[in-house]
Amino acid sequence: MEKKKRDLLKTYIPLVDFIAGIVGPFCEVVLHDVSNVESSIVAIKNNHISGRQVGGPLTDLGLKLLKEKAYVEKDYLLNYPGKTKDGKVLRSSTFFIKDEDGDIAGMLCVNMDLSAAYAAKRFIEDFIMNINGEPQDQSTYKEDRKEVPENLTLSLEELMRSIIENTVAEVNVPPERMSPEEKMGVVHKLSEKGVFLLKGAIAEVARHLKTSENTIYRYLSRKNSDL
Repeated sequence: MEKKKRDLLKTYIPLVDFIAGIVGPFCEVVLHDVSNVESSIVAIKNNHISGRQVGGPLTDLGLKLLKEKAYVEKDYLLNYPGKTKDGKVLRSSTFFIKDEDGDIAGMLCVNMDLSAAYAAKRFIEDFIMNINGEPQDQSTYKEDRKEVPENLTLSLEELMRSIIENTVAEVNVPPERMSPEEKMGVVHKLSEKGVFLLKGAIAEVARHLKTSENTIYRYLSRKNSDL
């Protein structure tokens, strides 16, 4: 009977390398022979996680499961917490290997090392916190963009119209209701923005402000006077 169980366990040895190869270096796979709990490990892969070796003993949970005969009603246990001697946090699962009579022969255990996952989680959380925790930097960036807007227009006419319309809109008063001082203020702002370096700007500004070209010239001549 014991020989049959040992032969059964041998068929699972390739699965140790197979599972570890699929999941990767953060996955330790262990095959236990429960007939010798003091030296139950018959195969292990990625043992850098726990530091255990072939010939090592069964775990405390493994002993408890054997004692309770948990394998009678269950075929496996999934995703229970574990911990290594040096403090690594694990997510573990165990498959009960049974013979044709339902008697347990061994356990195939998969231990996922979550250390890197938790480190990545902390990094992402800290990274997001740093972004959300610096509103002053975002505010400064927004203010810089507000002070130096850029409008990518397709023609000179669109460029001129865009600047004039945006500047007029800053007053929040329709041109026909603007006072002479308000219109003069618009002209001075447009001058600061270089609009009058563009050919035809005087006529275009006059049209938007619903006034004459001579008035625009007059406003420009008073550029340095108090409004």
